[in-house]
Amino acid sequence: MAVKNPQAGDWLYVFVYGPETRANFLGLYNQESEQHFIPAFSSKEEAQDCFLELPRQKGEKYELQAVHVDELRKAAQANGFVVALVDGGGKIIGALPK
Repeated sequence: MAVKNPQAGDWLYVFVYGPETRANFLGLYNQESEQHFIPAFSSKEEAQDCFLELPRQKGEKYELQAVHVDELRKAAQANGFVVALVDGGGKIIGALPK
């Protein structure tokens, strides 16, 4: 399967925790690359397939949301994160260009 690089007009799916109160993107840390990242998915189905594999905080509510690429990129950069494109199996397949 070819990896499609999201363009400015595209939307990605990300998990948000605390959607009723603080609404933060789910961010993770990769120890190998020592990098904080937001896992993003090109389809709702891939995100749902991977959800149980993602580390989550117990008792926290998570919601899948479509987010515009530009909004996601700005939020990630403002908080020291990169956006990692992830497949339905939880494998990082690329990164969103800055």
